[in-house]
Amino acid sequence: MRNNRREWMVGVATTAFCGAVQTGAATAAFKSPLQANPLPLTDVRLRPSHYATAVESNIKFLLSLSPDRLLHNYRKYARLKPKAPIYGGWESDTIAGHTLGHYMSALVLAWQQTGNGECRRRANYIVDEIALCQSKRKNGYVGALGRRTKNGRIVDAQEVFEEIGRGEIEPQPFNVNGSWVPLYTVHKTLAGLLDVHGAWDNATALEVAIMLGRYVAQVFDALTDEQMRKLLSCEFGGLNESYAELYARTSDQRWLTIAERICDRKLFDPLVARKDRLAYMHANTQIAKVVGFARIHELSGKNTPRDAARFFWERVTQHHSYVIGGNAEREYFFEPDTTARHLMDSTCEHCNTYNMLKLTRHLYSWAPNGALFDYYERAHLNHVMAAHNPETAGFAYYMPMRTGAARRYSSPSEEAFWCCVGTGMESHAKHGDSIFWEGEDTLFVNLYIPSTAQWQTKGVALILETEYPFKSEIKLTLAAVEFDRFAVALRIPGWANGRADIRVNGEALPSKPVNGYAVINRSWKKGDVVCLNLPLDLRFETAGGSQDVVTAMYGPLVLAADLGSADMEWSGVEPVFVGKEGSRAFEPVVSDRLLFRAQRGTRPADLTFVPFFSQYERRSAVYFKCCDEADWKP
Repeated sequence: MRNNRREWMVGVATTAFCGAVQTGAATAAFKSPLQANPLPLTDVRLRPSHYATAVESNIKFLLSLSPDRLLHNYRKYARLKPKAPIYGGWESDTIAGHTLGHYMSALVLAWQQTGNGECRRRANYIVDEIALCQSKRKNGYVGALGRRTKNGRIVDAQEVFEEIGRGEIEPQPFNVNGSWVPLYTVHKTLAGLLDVHGAWDNATALEVAIMLGRYVAQVFDALTDEQMRKLLSCEFGGLNESYAELYARTSDQRWLTIAERICDRKLFDPLVARKDRLAYMHANTQIAKVVGFARIHELSGKNTPRDAARFFWERVTQHHSYVIGGNAEREYFFEPDTTARHLMDSTCEHCNTYNMLKLTRHLYSWAPNGALFDYYERAHLNHVMAAHNPETAGFAYYMPMRTGAARRYSSPSEEAFWCCVGTGMESHAKHGDSIFWEGEDTLFVNLYIPSTAQWQTKGVALILETEYPFKSEIKLTLAAVEFDRFAVALRIPGWANGRADIRVNGEALPSKPVNGYAVINRSWKKGDVVCLNLPLDLRFETAGGSQDVVTAMYGPLVLAADLGSADMEWSGVEPVFVGKEGSRAFEPVVSDRLLFRAQRGTRPADLTFVPFFSQYERRSAVYFKCCDEADWKP
């Protein structure tokens, strides 16, 4: 992943943060660090494309689910009669309730992206049901969490929080006192409630979130710093982010203080010192915490959470990631720059990339830089899009990098409800959320996804037409213009090496990028057309840890050799590239989809290469060893 990439470095940490070290309010002079914001998702609509198809497929899945089945334990543990039987899989385990949090968020995003009224109605219904359950409990707690008893039964896990408050804490990395990641699931509930509140000012959602937040905060208040450290050794998701968000919604300083206290120093301190100690740490556990650091920086103005987030992003994207932008093997980070040694089935958990993209958005908002969206595009296109099968609406937990491996997608009949089903619901409800960004008098175009948008600040209506990344032409039409002068910044990806053809109304313009952008600052009028042509060249990138292991790229697309149907067992000889001029062996194939044929460049046979993300029901080869013809042995 390190080849042909723009490095993006940050400065050294300067201010104390975390836990009891520094939790005071930001100074009166504090100014928000945000320099750019995405256009609201409600102002962006997708035009026909793979992305629009994914959203449509995902919404069908969302509406096929029963809110009452997901609410089963909420009602049961509040001594209300459930309205429908509980789902199976993880929802019948002690992590029950995490799916409903993701489901609320996904419904919100789907409504924002498409205006689907049923999504909004369902979200409001769920909030009202949770509020009813919370009122029956009378102490602010609400949830579907369970704990497993000695005889194997699953019962209400509220008493787990009572035990924690008494200092009775028996943590494991994913379990506390017999309950599977209870704070992680609280975070999912809070996140869903806050998303509903933020989308259309649902006051009940905020009230329920405040009461639940207050209940858990009282548990934390009873703990010493050492007890808190012990508790936080178990995965807690982005709970620090949720408390920071409560502060943003209420201006109650207590919530920000709690957010800062929910800090794992084993992760935080090395990041502040700019030391990469990520190897053998559970990846998604850490990424969610760092997203919280980013939000805390935005609300407090403190520098160390910002610097920790930036250093973490650099290390993960440049030294711990696969070519598709995903990271980790069997959910854990490996040693830096050793990707070539970790080409297995259980690689690239989707949740990791979901959270890495959230983190990327935060970092970008502080200082717009095209390199950030080079990573975002790579991971979004090659991993997120691969993790959802639009034909079945299934979601993949892992994205295997082993040659010949098949993907496994969830299905309604399994009722799996993995964590990656939850993040998948969200990821494929919002493909328009990062295309356009605004900063003062500049419109940033970061993703080339067919869409329309309203830039309300300038009274501009936009139409983005393209078949990118399969074809190089991108057309941006200004369908309406109210304020005539502003800048349009077009991202020129790092792999383009500064090459791009840009024309406004047919007139060629200089295209030398600055910070990854070609900026056009002029007076605009209705009907103006900007055309961008990017060089979609074939190239190869080496894998971390081996100059002799490579992947094929076409523009932003990762290419994969098609090894046949996933229904068929694959036990063939692992293919290799032969010769030093491998790119000359690739020839485009005339087809209605992007295809290349490796003629005499691969052994033991010629191979057809296609976009990796589209190999939903196929077996693939992504990484290839290289050797001379004379050295190849079958």
